[in-house]
Amino acid sequence: MTVIVVTACPVGLRGHLTRWLMEISPGVFIGKITARVRDRVWARVVDMAKTGRAIMVFTADNEQGYDFVVHGHDWIPIDHDGLKLILRPHAPSSAPAKGWSNAARRRRRRYRK
Repeated sequence: MTVIVVTACPVGLRGHLTRWLMEISPGVFIGKITARVRDRVWARVVDMAKTGRAIMVFTADNEQGYDFVVHGHDWIPIDHDGLKLILRPHAPSSAPAKGWSNAARRRRRRYRK
């Protein structure tokens, strides 16, 4: 199963995606396609999205059972002990975050770059 969500992308991209996937809501496409087609569709999405945003989630043979790729998002995918997670950017704060160790703060700063 493959799900692609596009935001602020050209209408032509949505038309291209409907060749392979079903649009179940504006900008949300879902379907079952092969890995080869999925990779080519994603390359087309990245090429046509320009300044828009896109995310693709697909089934994978791993602990989570799925994998995902992003284009144009501020959120950063990271690997955490074999699990793929999303690191959300936080607004800069002058006060230190309570409850976080110094090592965790350094790690978060490293991934923000």
